[in-house]
Amino acid sequence: MKTTISPAATKSKTDTRLVEALQLVLADSYALTALSHDAHWNVEGPGFFALHKAFQEHYEHLFEAVDEIAERIRALGHYAQGGLLRLGRQAGLEEFTAPMAQKDYVAALIVAHEKTVDDAVRARDLAGEFNDLESQDLMIGRITEHQKVIWMLKSFLK
Repeated sequence: MKTTISPAATKSKTDTRLVEALQLVLADSYALTALSHDAHWNVEGPGFFALHKAFQEHYEHLFEAVDEIAERIRALGHYAQGGLLRLGRQAGLEEFTAPMAQKDYVAALIVAHEKTVDDAVRARDLAGEFNDLESQDLMIGRITEHQKVIWMLKSFLK
């Protein structure tokens, strides 16, 4: 006799793993927003105007992304975790200590974006495993954006 698993039982199991992965990307993105904002405020030197503007664009875009990720978690029937301390701990990204050289802000942001990409790839793969094309699409968009920013930041360091 074939055993059938109810959709409700499957949904909670798969959603929990996927939601945990999405929650980590949310935490990464929130922490990265704060790091980009910090760099925007405190960057100095000959590349000031270009970096000041670029960092602002990054944190504004990230703030919108945080909202999209949190809303996706809610759409999956779960609560998005919040709080600066909780999100910062979960992301595990090192905070900046101003003043820093321009290249140090850029290098540290590259590391933070790369960590976010790694976590988004895991969330994308889980979404694919669970056939959640909407979450997968969201993560593909986030990965693409972070990869573009990484390329631009690395180009600045050359």
